Amino acid sequence: MARTARDTQIPSIGALDRAAGNLSRQLAQALREAVRRGDIPPGDALPSTRLLAASLQIARGTVIEAYEQLIAEGFLESKGGASTRVAQALAETHATGQPRAARRRVSQPGLPEPAAAFAQIAREFKPMPPVPFAISVPAGLTAPGDAWRRLGNRLRARGPGAPAGYADPLGALPLREAIAGYVRKSRSVRCEPRQVIVTSGTQQGLFLACQVLLGPRDEAWVENPAYRGVTAILESTGHRDTTARVPVDEEGIDVDAGIRMAPHARAAFVTPSHQYPLGMPMSMARRNALLAWARKSNAWIVEDDYDSELRYQGYPFPSLQGLAPERVVYLGTFSKILFPSLRLGYVIAPDDLVDAFCGARVLMDRHPPNADQHVLAAFMSEGHLERHIRKVRNIYADHRAHLMATLDALLPRDLAWLEPGDQGMHVVLWLAPGVDDRKVVEQAANAGVAVRAVSPLYAAGTARPGLILGFGGFSKAQMTEATRRLAAVIADAATLPKRKRAT
Repeated sequence: MARTARDTQIPSIGALDRAAGNLSRQLAQALREAVRRGDIPPGDALPSTRLLAASLQIARGTVIEAYEQLIAEGFLESKGGASTRVAQALAETHATGQPRAARRRVSQPGLPEPAAAFAQIAREFKPMPPVPFAISVPAGLTAPGDAWRRLGNRLRARGPGAPAGYADPLGALPLREAIAGYVRKSRSVRCEPRQVIVTSGTQQGLFLACQVLLGPRDEAWVENPAYRGVTAILESTGHRDTTARVPVDEEGIDVDAGIRMAPHARAAFVTPSHQYPLGMPMSMARRNALLAWARKSNAWIVEDDYDSELRYQGYPFPSLQGLAPERVVYLGTFSKILFPSLRLGYVIAPDDLVDAFCGARVLMDRHPPNADQHVLAAFMSEGHLERHIRKVRNIYADHRAHLMATLDALLPRDLAWLEPGDQGMHVVLWLAPGVDDRKVVEQAANAGVAVRAVSPLYAAGTARPGLILGFGGFSKAQMTEATRRLAAVIADAATLPKRKRAT
């Protein structure tokens, strides 16, 4: 059996004072302090006596004596034939009597102001457990399967995905060529491979767009409601007070309202194919009005086309970018149609902005990871992606229909009702006025159901209570049972305001 290599260095021990003598006692005390501080956690293996002696340049017998003393004290434990480890019994509490997990949560005074904002964002974006109705969980039946594994094995070993040096910040050329061909055919995007910047998903594309398009005092339009990922970026980059939350209606973003609110905005962030989270497509009249404003104001439009492949009735709307490629920054992702952990998406930038996006990408993370880019490029060029999308669309359409029928059967319309829509991996369930959707989220979690609240996606003072339910990765039986639990939670939440008024 292969032995696991262990680090022979324990930096916190420091240097032993040979002039002071009794090196065994010094080493034992240094190890005690390292354990107390948590530098060597309970259960961790220590270096062998031979390796540690060589590292410290002392006699092996000195190390053996120190280890034996700490074993006798209960700091270390050793079993025949196994390595010496920090005693597992120390895991419950440290010498302070305070659990280690609790000690890590203590906030230090005088933290920079942005730290609190980023900590809040971390809490908001905490991954949901993979239970109904977590969003963007791919179903096992929709996994790419054998073709993906075969290509990965071939390309990561000795092919172009093998370990290499620094790569092009724009991304691997074969993938950029495949993306350009794919969006030209499927989304009527007008572009060349030189305009494609491979990203680690839509979130990075949005961040790059904010960095490239907006100066310190520039205003921006953002839909109301909107994806929290874009509003959080703007808030964290100094644009909290220069962001106009433009209302949407059944035709999409209200361009006239945007002009009244911020006529000189430098960028508009929109989801024209499938408004997030409500689901309606932007009408052609609104698209023309938005493009006319952008041309007149010399402004940019950032088109987040996050799930246009998952349309269940009719044909997808063509991209906004295809109508004005010189004014639109187009964002796409493979998270919905493949899987989010792939972390691959793309920006298609107007020619004049390609170098700017490239420079911003260099400062962020130099270039995207190389191996999976080549796997995905081959997956697309060999026709696997198009077949995969057809399969995924059929499965999700079936899941969506089942969830909607179950919600209609188990939830009275005076408590909750569905927002119409025919695209994507989620549905919006509106709640009766007065119901606190954040409380519903908390109580649903206690019942083993994962949902997101709609109200935080609105600007202050304009919120409506509702829930976002994902249906991608769950069986019909799982969704039916989760709907029963959710219905009970909503019914209880709806009676709470009445109980309060009665008291």
